[in-house]
Amino acid sequence: MNTATMIMGIIAVILLILAYFIATDLPLSGLRTGGKMFLEILPLLIFAFIIAGMVQVLIPKEFILKYLGAEAGFKGILIGCIAGGLTPGGPYVSFPIVASIWKSGAGIGTVVAYVTAWSLWAVGRLPYEISLIGPKFALIRFLSTLIFPPIAGLIAQSFFSKL
Repeated sequence: MNTATMIMGIIAVILLILAYFIATDLPLSGLRTGGKMFLEILPLLIFAFIIAGMVQVLIPKEFILKYLGAEAGFKGILIGCIAGGLTPGGPYVSFPIVASIWKSGAGIGTVVAYVTAWSLWAVGRLPYEISLIGPKFALIRFLSTLIFPPIAGLIAQSFFSKL
């Protein structure tokens, strides 16, 4: 069991105990709510981990190193930005993919650019943003964040590629 799992387990137990002391029916209610969320997200998790596994076995390591590795330079960072911006879904979709390309040899700059673009650009969210907040806001928000993923990738590549 890794440290993150242990910490999450401890937090869960503490919250269950706290809920019990507030009201004895709260822990069961919380477990039911959590179980419903788990069942809703489970199919996405399964597909995300299948994609992550397939990335590791289908994309040759040489390709990852050439186009996404540290030696790919700015080209790798831009590819990471585009891939991150186009990746749909929440963290349960993107982070298995991130873990997969990282383990396959992608450079730190590419991986940071991917995660940053996924967080800021999220092209899949644009329709929601446009319909709920308006196209002007969506355009301003998108354009104002456009430079950050490549900059984050360059910073990571420059300062942390030796780690």
